[in-house]
Amino acid sequence: MKTASILGVHFHSITLPQAVDYAMGRIRARQQGYIVTPNPEIVDLCRQDTAFCNIVNHAALVLPDGIGVIYAAKILGEELQGKVAGIDFADALVAAMAKEGMRLFLVGAKPGVAETAGANLCAKYPGLVLAGTHDGYFKDPLTVVSAINDCGGADVVFVCLGAPKQEKFIAEHMEDIHATLFCGLGGSLDVFAGVAKRAPDIFIKLGLEWFYRLLKQPSRLGRMMKLPLFMLVVIKEKLFVRKGTHK
Repeated sequence: MKTASILGVHFHSITLPQAVDYAMGRIRARQQGYIVTPNPEIVDLCRQDTAFCNIVNHAALVLPDGIGVIYAAKILGEELQGKVAGIDFADALVAAMAKEGMRLFLVGAKPGVAETAGANLCAKYPGLVLAGTHDGYFKDPLTVVSAINDCGGADVVFVCLGAPKQEKFIAEHMEDIHATLFCGLGGSLDVFAGVAKRAPDIFIKLGLEWFYRLLKQPSRLGRMMKLPLFMLVVIKEKLFVRKGTHK
């Protein structure tokens, strides 16, 4: 599988359907692993934290979640087949799981949100088995490990704690959990539960989902300013680090 290196993070060049097929293949083969969905903000975290970057780069799939990653790949001359948003991947994976009666466990968000998200997903995709849920407000990670194991395990666990907490949780505890595939998915449970809404399709198609979020939540301005800074770092990488190199 081809990869594209963006500031030290090795993204897989893959489409959404291909990503789902790959994930399902691993589940059927009981090949344990995890999937991450870095956006520019997470790439920046990787630049600051070598250990976290190592966790991200050892994932079974590293999906480009964010139009900024796609722009960065074009600037750097790296090949990516397009944006694969974590929420889109999660939805498509659940749809495939439902057809085979697979078990899903949800971790994250405020108390009650994971239960609502699970109920909505089961209603949308009959055949899906909700193995259990646990909110994201836990002090001892082992309580989550026990919750998953005590329910009989799961085929897939969505860990929605935000980066880098979710990826570090998965890397540290995966081997002790009776589950096959783990996915770090940020705020996806809020969307599945109806607590938060995604941008209208036109914003998503134009690569302006970030702008819609800013309009809805002006308090995100500080976070959004990281995107132009990220692009400046990418341009610097192109001009001064990769200058004169040929792929």
